[in-house]
Amino acid sequence: MSIPLENVLNQDGALIENHVFDEITLGQEARSVRTLTLDDIRAFAAVSGDTNPAHLDAGYAESTPFHGVIAHGMWGGSLISAVLGTQFPGPGTIYLEQALHFRRPVRVGDTLTTSVRVVAKDAERKQVTLDCDITNQQGDQVLRGSARVLAPTRKVRHRLRAAPTIQLFDPQARLQELIALSAGLAVTRCAVVHPCDAASLQGALECARLGIMHPLLVGPPARIAQVAEEAELDLGGCEIEPVAHSHAAAQRAAELAASGAVDSLMKGSLHTDELMHAVLAQRGLRTGRRCSHVFRFDVPSYHKPLLLTDAALNIAPSLAEKVDIVQNAIEFSCLLGTTRPKVAILSAVETVSPSLPSSLDAAALCKMADRGQIVGGVLDGPLGFDNAISEAAARIKGIDSPVAGDADVLLVPDLESGNMLAKQLEYLGGAMSCGVVLGAKVPIALTSRADGTRSRIGSAVLARLVAHHNRMVGR
Repeated sequence: MSIPLENVLNQDGALIENHVFDEITLGQEARSVRTLTLDDIRAFAAVSGDTNPAHLDAGYAESTPFHGVIAHGMWGGSLISAVLGTQFPGPGTIYLEQALHFRRPVRVGDTLTTSVRVVAKDAERKQVTLDCDITNQQGDQVLRGSARVLAPTRKVRHRLRAAPTIQLFDPQARLQELIALSAGLAVTRCAVVHPCDAASLQGALECARLGIMHPLLVGPPARIAQVAEEAELDLGGCEIEPVAHSHAAAQRAAELAASGAVDSLMKGSLHTDELMHAVLAQRGLRTGRRCSHVFRFDVPSYHKPLLLTDAALNIAPSLAEKVDIVQNAIEFSCLLGTTRPKVAILSAVETVSPSLPSSLDAAALCKMADRGQIVGGVLDGPLGFDNAISEAAARIKGIDSPVAGDADVLLVPDLESGNMLAKQLEYLGGAMSCGVVLGAKVPIALTSRADGTRSRIGSAVLARLVAHHNRMVGR
């Protein structure tokens, strides 16, 4: 007798009934069907700790006998466990023994039918032995084996809870996707300003190793050498522009950028205002556009990369300054491949209020976009943060907007709110961040002293993209 059972693991509240030992008969069967996704593989790796590159690294997997990513063998074993524990015999079943024979690899997109069939019963010990079989969509057997379980003796009818949600996020994969955006572009010649701590020096050297930039280290040679020795970093082949201290490093780097000797700048172990003061003092680096900073975030819970501006440079920007800030962000978003980016202008409310200046600025910016004073994007505001990134929140509040719930760019009212939002996304939201300063003749990879290597690499990639664009337009 066959029992066709649906896979109810994600049907919250579904009522299931177990099969007690006395009800189970020889030959009785149950089965379930499941299609393997890449997220299944990643989730299994995260839970089990098995990060074998054959399962997670497509490049490596191509060199294996399987010529591509395959599922963990024990993922198939878990499908059998799911049938036994939730379907047949069901709740109350205790696993005693499982033998598995792996016949064929399982690949992303394979649809697997898992079947179990009763082959023996032990009435004295209330044990049941089952043949286990998993086949793919072609009918090929990928796994076979047997299971011995202690069957339930008490009848249970129980409502299942939905499986817990796993938010998968692979920072290295996201970084590789970002690096790929600049593949094939000319390597940037970048002045790394005062790289006198291990984090900034290592970040610059790693960018060089990846072929993102040729670093010119601007700083005190003895101090840079000491940092490299203490951190066990190899400076072989690196150029050093000798200066005495951080002020001189910022000034010299700005001079090199203004003369065209370097395509971009990268902040090292000095304060942002120290570097930006030197940049703004160089008339040759001015474009007529206000400088502003843009963060790029990969947020685990958001469906696409998110830009945030300005959370690093402009403390309390005026309406006129916000025009430049938003225009910088729109053009940058287009460089990253987004056609007509959607810009959410944030405030504390969704309606224009004379007592809330940020809401007035939002309304004015939207009207300026309507009149062609801001071009290239779709603007809407004022919008609360929830409405900007959640379609459900916007719908509940009755907001009909092409931007709400699908924003590409968040324009914050001021630096304080932007800085807090950026840190919340990173430290509470688990986002991966990088950032760049726009509006000068060269891009500036601007990172925090607390940022790790991934953030520094990402920022260098952003600077490379902007530098390439500047060369194309002859800036």
